[in-house]
Amino acid sequence: MITLEALRPIHPRLIEWRRDFHRHPELGMEEYRTAKVIAEHLREWGYEVREGIAATGVIGLLRNGDGPIVMVRADMDALPIQEANEHDYVSTIPGKMHACGHDAHMAIGLGVAEWMAEHRDAWHGTLMMLFQPGEEGFNGAAKMIAAGALEHPHPDLFLALHVWNEMEVGQVSAAVGPVMAAADAWSTHIIGKGGHAATPHESIDPVYIAALTVEALQSIVSRNVDPMKTAVLTVGSIHAGTAFNIIPNEAELKGTVRTFEETVRETVMGRLKTIVEGTAWMMGGVATLEVAEGTPAVVNDEKVSHVVWKAITDIVGEQGLRTDVRTMGSEDASFFMREVPGCYFFVGSSPVDGEKVPHHHPRFDIDEEALIIGAAVMIDALLRLFGGEAA
Repeated sequence: MITLEALRPIHPRLIEWRRDFHRHPELGMEEYRTAKVIAEHLREWGYEVREGIAATGVIGLLRNGDGPIVMVRADMDALPIQEANEHDYVSTIPGKMHACGHDAHMAIGLGVAEWMAEHRDAWHGTLMMLFQPGEEGFNGAAKMIAAGALEHPHPDLFLALHVWNEMEVGQVSAAVGPVMAAADAWSTHIIGKGGHAATPHESIDPVYIAALTVEALQSIVSRNVDPMKTAVLTVGSIHAGTAFNIIPNEAELKGTVRTFEETVRETVMGRLKTIVEGTAWMMGGVATLEVAEGTPAVVNDEKVSHVVWKAITDIVGEQGLRTDVRTMGSEDASFFMREVPGCYFFVGSSPVDGEKVPHHHPRFDIDEEALIIGAAVMIDALLRLFGGEAA
């Protein structure tokens, strides 16, 4: 449909936008400057713009005749991290940094929006450019849906991307089915009977109960989950006691569960409850379990993913196409994808010869060649979708 070199002239603008966003990071649900910049550009290019959706969300709508309604989503928020890089576009806000690539996502989104507006003769339909606040733990996608983001009009198809430092620049992955996990948080409050450390027989030790519980929980994935499927159960926090010679009265564990499939999630959660409550009962204590449901799994639609595969091969060739990247990390784009069939794909952004710094690291950075590759794949996929290839 298009080539990377044909889009090369927009690359400097993508870099300029990305570096501007990087210099001015804003945390989740606080992206006021960011949203203002985005809205101004969308209006400049002729989009109908809605602002202030779920605080700072922005939607740009470009109607271009009959055809499908395709939504492209980019997230806007930064992280509470002090940047440790020394380049000339380092964050100017102490303690805040675009350490996950959302600055790149917004730049790519703007590049796509501008190109599609300037080439309306190449496609027909309605393009919905959605810029979302609060992806990093705020469930901003769910908040935007609750505020009516998918109404008037409701999109038919969905696309989103993530720059990915676990892949070298020049590679792009779109897998069919689940690509990011559902994420649930859990906590348990264990009540024992406090006492003196020298007389443990007079107490019910919640620390010991907690230790037994942590060990028993490791059996869930190894013994209760189908070995051909996958899950992660992590205990991330243990709190108990105030002194070396006191058996405390209570202890607390906190953790997370990550799953791709609902049946696996139900299995893990059921066993989690049984083990937490049963272990405490067995030792004479009492434990309660609280679960906070997080984001659902990101599940790619087969038809849309096949269209994205064609776009990837157009831009980076067969050698650049991957269909295997999945992660137990979570993404709230899944809330949109429960309502609209789509594809969430990963754009390699790690320098071929440079240091591979992971996401959420104080020295996170990307190879900015990923910007033009991501924009080109997205535009190519949009032209194919507007041409009816996913019908």
